[in-house]
Amino acid sequence: MKNKPTPVALTIAGSDSGGGAGIQADLKTFAALGVHGTSAITCLTAQNPHQLLGVETASPRILRQQLAAVFAELPPAAVKTGMLLNRENIRVIVQFLTAAKLRPPLVVDPVMVSTSGARLLAKNAVAALQTALLPLATLVTPNLDEAAILTGHKIASLEQMRQAARELQDRFGCAVLVKGGHLKGSREAADIFFDGKNELLLTAPFIKGITTHGTGCTYSAAICAALAGGHELPEAVAIGKNYVTAAIRNSHRVGKYFVLGSG
Repeated sequence: MKNKPTPVALTIAGSDSGGGAGIQADLKTFAALGVHGTSAITCLTAQNPHQLLGVETASPRILRQQLAAVFAELPPAAVKTGMLLNRENIRVIVQFLTAAKLRPPLVVDPVMVSTSGARLLAKNAVAALQTALLPLATLVTPNLDEAAILTGHKIASLEQMRQAARELQDRFGCAVLVKGGHLKGSREAADIFFDGKNELLLTAPFIKGITTHGTGCTYSAAICAALAGGHELPEAVAIGKNYVTAAIRNSHRVGKYFVLGSG
């Protein structure tokens, strides 16, 4: 039995009935990286690796109660958000975190559209994400499509990723990780981190023949777990990159689909 308490990480996100993304992916990642995972579920989804069949939001009351229950007895050393769905959920989270005595590092994965094209954040909630939640964030982790929505312009090169990271950092005041895994013409999966002073280029070779689901959730959860474990942000981002790369490499088949393996 350990004498030293295990760090706690909290994920605030949607539930994926297929088990590949969302709360389920986050908790698997937390466990693999040695932190205790807690959760506040923003919505229930009926989905599998092929499609999203339906979504139902949690009520503001039960979302608030989940947050209160975790913070009261299992205070998290780091928090991440994933699928938030609507303005009401964002409002509850912002109000709770603003009023909380403990303000742990916050990683915001700005989940907006699923791999299959389904909308995961209401259009009228994007403004709330930008004006209310991102100013509280330690780090925001947009992919190319999400970074394009947040900046208002298309991102099609590594240099444009650098510019987007700097623009978003200047606008919101938090560190930014622009993920370039879907950058066309690139020979490797390249991401740009910028915190206002330090810029990092994180690269990994593409792993061919594998189409996965939940990589963004896993990446941000690994960063959150590393922060909960006491790592500084640049090191936590590097840990996240290494973890998600290994998880993709170790993917395995479930039915006719690939799911992420151990990182």
